Amino acid sequence: MEELIRRAGILIDALPYMQKFAGKTVVIKYGGKAMINDSLKNSVMEDITLLKYIGINPIVVHGGGPDISKALEERGIKSRFINGLRVTDKATMETAQQVLIGKTNKEIVALLNTKGGRAVGISGIDGSFIECKKQMSEVDGKPADIGYVGDIVHVKHCLIDLLAADQYIPVIAPIGTDEEGNSYNINADTVAAAVATALKAEKLILLTDIDGIRDENGNVIYEATTHEIHDMIDSGVINGGMIPKSLGCCEAIDGGVKGVHIIDGRIPHCLLLEIFTKTGIGTLIKSDNY
Repeated sequence: MEELIRRAGILIDALPYMQKFAGKTVVIKYGGKAMINDSLKNSVMEDITLLKYIGINPIVVHGGGPDISKALEERGIKSRFINGLRVTDKATMETAQQVLIGKTNKEIVALLNTKGGRAVGISGIDGSFIECKKQMSEVDGKPADIGYVGDIVHVKHCLIDLLAADQYIPVIAPIGTDEEGNSYNINADTVAAAVATALKAEKLILLTDIDGIRDENGNVIYEATTHEIHDMIDSGVINGGMIPKSLGCCEAIDGGVKGVHIIDGRIPHCLLLEIFTKTGIGTLIKSDNY
């Protein structure tokens, strides 16, 4: 009986958050170890399905870098990166599209459906809802052509709205298209931020393999404003691969998203712990007037 009462107490503690976020949109960038480990996969899918059943609208954007690298290796194509972005020639783009849309996306959809969700897999090609242009990188101060890698120009969110309003869970592969019908691979963090901004989402949650942003002493920062994030980048506290991720979070906040969360996807039921507890489990980036 005591255990049953304890479980009831957990639900009551979560009630204010259920009330607060009912009817709100939460964009989830699904990536990292949570896409590889079977136990974590099931945990995340259960969390997403539960969110939908209690009246929150989860939108899933997924990565797939390891799957793409494995497929390229099997085809004898060597992976190459510039500034953290995969150099994507025509053969690499064809492989990335096949893997992200035909394999990774459908596996996520199928797993969500086994949990009782009604997931629908789409990419930015469908309805041309992610319009993009060719992205150029920079090496030693000079422009560098990295192939079919896209910069997002516009997100037409009417397709996502239709699916979410009809009890479906959209699962988005990070592929976009330009005016001429060319397909482009886009960083999944970038797509998630752009989708969250277009939808004016309540939250953007990035599942990563870290427990949050750390300060100069190595301690996890539980809350930070966009101003503080820029200061930490300028001072070198935030560096390396965390710089583009952090800047993307700030852009989402500037675009109208109320809160961006960087959380550790290696923790079982990380989404529920972040959304339905007072302190959460990662770093919350918020606007200066949050």
